[in-house]
Amino acid sequence: MPHQTVFSKPDGPEGKQLFNVITIAETENTITTEEGMKFVPDYTFENCPKLEALFVPSAYDMYAQVHNDKIVNFIREKNKETKYTVSNCAGAQLIGASGIADGHKIVTWIGGGEQLQKDYPNLKVQDDSLVSYVRDGKFLSSNGNLTSYISALNLVEIMTSTEHRKFVESYLYLDRLQNWKE
Repeated sequence: MPHQTVFSKPDGPEGKQLFNVITIAETENTITTEEGMKFVPDYTFENCPKLEALFVPSAYDMYAQVHNDKIVNFIREKNKETKYTVSNCAGAQLIGASGIADGHKIVTWIGGGEQLQKDYPNLKVQDDSLVSYVRDGKFLSSNGNLTSYISALNLVEIMTSTEHRKFVESYLYLDRLQNWKE
């Protein structure tokens, strides 16, 4: 959950919290992730507050989510109020299913772009073997796994400052990943 990690960091050493990071689900039932982690969502689709940014996550198998009208409609409706709508990895399929980014550039997981373009021809799907992150207007998207931090860090910089982005990168020790091989 790179977005949650990046946006939950305080602003500098004084520790002021800049963002209220929340989780949203169809129901308030406990959710078990594919990795086995359990969490209780903060809000449901019915009581979700107004959002400045909506982060659309992914799953290994997106079939059920893409065919769940409640999820797709929630994304479509929330997008009307957000300043930013972000997807990582296969979350791009939900963006495609909702139709909110038709005519915009988007990228998905490495190897998934061809099918995404076929399923949602109105998207401008970027070559996922060459493009890790793309921003087109209010829409930001990235490949999955660690590359999801790219969109999260870019958005935190857009919403705050370059200095805060650098602070978050330092806080997460991301600089150590740049030269990790011996």
